[in-house]
Amino acid sequence: MAGAPETLVDIPVDDVELEGTVAVPEGATGLVVFAHGSGSSRKSPRNNFVAEVIREQGIGTLLFDLLTEAEDRNRENRFDVPLLTDRLVAVTEWLRTRPATRGLDVGYFGSSTGAAAALRAAVRVEDGVEAVVARGGRVDMAAAVLEELDVPTLLVVGGADTRVLEHNREALDRLSCEASLHVVEGAGHLFEGEGELAAVATVAADWFAETLQ
Repeated sequence: MAGAPETLVDIPVDDVELEGTVAVPEGATGLVVFAHGSGSSRKSPRNNFVAEVIREQGIGTLLFDLLTEAEDRNRENRFDVPLLTDRLVAVTEWLRTRPATRGLDVGYFGSSTGAAAALRAAVRVEDGVEAVVARGGRVDMAAAVLEELDVPTLLVVGGADTRVLEHNREALDRLSCEASLHVVEGAGHLFEGEGELAAVATVAADWFAETLQ
């Protein structure tokens, strides 16, 4: 499954084109859209590792850059959650127009500020999103929509990422949808310790396998 062919795509959004990579295993019924955090990209080895583990479950993936290279040079754009949310919504709608992806259930895997955009977009997308996983998510930047969220949501946080963990515990208390908090003990915000990112990938892939198939 992990060897699903990758297709490079240019996604038109407003007056720019966003570069991305789509990979859909044969027989897939779901697709996970990655919304990376500040300073990351679709080429991130960490994001690609998680995507590969998800594809091993027979689920497709889309990794794309939320910002163009020019936009990314302005650091403020990386924290412009409304802009990132608009981009994620537009890309999801674009997926609905492509014959290869329009019939697939969609999930979001968001990291840091990208997780805030994923939570906001899951509330906005008209055709619906079936699941969200937030890794080290800045859920405090999506506080206004937490009560509206109605899709299965998994929050994954490092045990040593104390401030973000506190925000996620508070968010969990506010969510009325199916929701769970998974703490990777000892991990920091980037899950850089041995086996930590693998733990994230495994719980995320299992979550999507249960909700997108």
